[in-house]
Amino acid sequence: MRQKIRKAIIIISFLLFPITIWYFSPYLIIDGASQHIINGSFIVFVSMFVLSMFFGRIWCGYFCPSGGLQECLSSINPNPAKQGRRDKIKFVIWIIWVLAVILTFILGKNDVKINPFYQTDHGISVSNIYCYVIYYGVVFLFVISNIIHGKRATCHYICWMAPFMILGSKLGRVLHIPQLHISADKEKCVSCGKCNQSCPMGLDVRQLVAENKTAVYSECISCGACADACPKDVLKYSFSSKK
Repeated sequence: MRQKIRKAIIIISFLLFPITIWYFSPYLIIDGASQHIINGSFIVFVSMFVLSMFFGRIWCGYFCPSGGLQECLSSINPNPAKQGRRDKIKFVIWIIWVLAVILTFILGKNDVKINPFYQTDHGISVSNIYCYVIYYGVVFLFVISNIIHGKRATCHYICWMAPFMILGSKLGRVLHIPQLHISADKEKCVSCGKCNQSCPMGLDVRQLVAENKTAVYSECISCGACADACPKDVLKYSFSSKK
């Protein structure tokens, strides 16, 4: 039941993407920074960083519009996206982008203002044909990435939001802040592999259980699919501090 509710929420989030897309826009932060405007996407990304110190990457598992689209595409290419060095690509993209935001803000003009609805039409992102061109371009990027590379490839390789939550989660653990995560009792594990089959990120959950890394692995999105699929209750949600 929990996974049905989760999938319903995340698919609804994708259906609302034409309304919310500008609040996840890396470009609008740069555009706003040039005018010293703190816009909606800036507020959203800062919130992601702060909240991830307490809740990890649960946004990716339950609320991300891109995640909703990618889970719908998993039946087209059900193979897990290859992991390893490719997972670092998103950090390269993120670092270049954040540096661009900082530089643009330094060179920008005007007094600092807060405008959560900057460049939206009364809070709605896609309100004309030109905005739809951008919207479908972004959606196409997500679609082609997953078709070619496999499940949640966009999350693994190019997501500009994931680094905020990964770094926030790591900071939370450094500060010993109680944090939501998937914990495991590896003594109960019978290596059936059902956790691996259910993971939307294509992670080797069975190996993470054996190595006691389920609570700290940065690519885990805390969706709970592995816990719900486990016949021995090896995996479960926990809220505690973890180094």
